[in-house]
Amino acid sequence: MIPPGVLRARNAMATRQAILDCARERLREEGYDGASLREIAACAGVDAALISRYFGSKEELLVEVLQSGRAPVELFCDPRETFGRRMADFLVCTPPDDRGLDCLVIVLRSLSSQVAAEAIRKTSHANFYAPLVDWLGGPDAQVKGQLIAAIMKGVAISRFMDSGLGFDDEARMRFRDRLATTLQRIVDDP
Repeated sequence: MIPPGVLRARNAMATRQAILDCARERLREEGYDGASLREIAACAGVDAALISRYFGSKEELLVEVLQSGRAPVELFCDPRETFGRRMADFLVCTPPDDRGLDCLVIVLRSLSSQVAAEAIRKTSHANFYAPLVDWLGGPDAQVKGQLIAAIMKGVAISRFMDSGLGFDDEARMRFRDRLATTLQRIVDDP
């Protein structure tokens, strides 16, 4: 957050990024309905009108925040044989303050809003589900993709409710290993 009274140098890219960072923070803490454009603007040290200028609407700002998270290409560029392990590590071992998890928390806190839910659905489909289905390929790719997405959402919700998933470290690692095996079986199934 920029201290009150400190003027930001005129730099469109820096201003845009400051707004995105503050929006991510507010949306993570308060969800779509709770985060106000005035709070986001104050955090970024800008006038609220600049948010509309850079992003259009609050809904479009949410979409930009969600798209600025971890790119799906990172998830699908490594070998298929390690997909289950990569996803399990991400879901179970990623520190709670990681930017990739921010998007999951924002989604969970924002789904009660009809406007946000539709934006989340479209963004999730375009940025995760469709690339996953393409990457999986084959006649059952949509079913496999939906199954993987459902498992990931379930683990994300559990993690959101209890960052350690309610386990001690040893049990959490056993959970991660079983999750990796389950996800990999879905990918490997013809």
